[in-house]
Amino acid sequence: MTIFVFGNPDIKEDSMPIKILPDLKKLFPNIKFEIKDPNEEWNVPKELTVIDTATGINEVKIFNTLDDFAKTPRVSLHDFDALTELRILNKLGRLEKIKIICVPPIISQKKAIEEISIILRSNKL
Repeated sequence: MTIFVFGNPDIKEDSMPIKILPDLKKLFPNIKFEIKDPNEEWNVPKELTVIDTATGINEVKIFNTLDDFAKTPRVSLHDFDALTELRILNKLGRLEKIKIICVPPIISQKKAIEEISIILRSNKL
């Protein structure tokens, strides 16, 4: 299994997935974690699992559809983000199944690792 990891280490509110990645790699050596920039082109598997930051949640949560996310306003190309990219790929038929493990921006690293570990060990993926 491969999991794409989105995040920006330079922005505190968007850095948690990147910060906890070394620990997740140690805990789950059989999973391939790949850091991806959502604004770059990448080969997308038909079934995609992602770890990313999401606002408006208080705990790690898994989403099974892009429809669960509110549309964000776009003012310029600078506002283009991971969700927009995934929606385009979905519309083009390049995604058949998606699981997004969302991490709130304000959570401890320990808590994020614990909650993601529960999801990765479950049959939810």
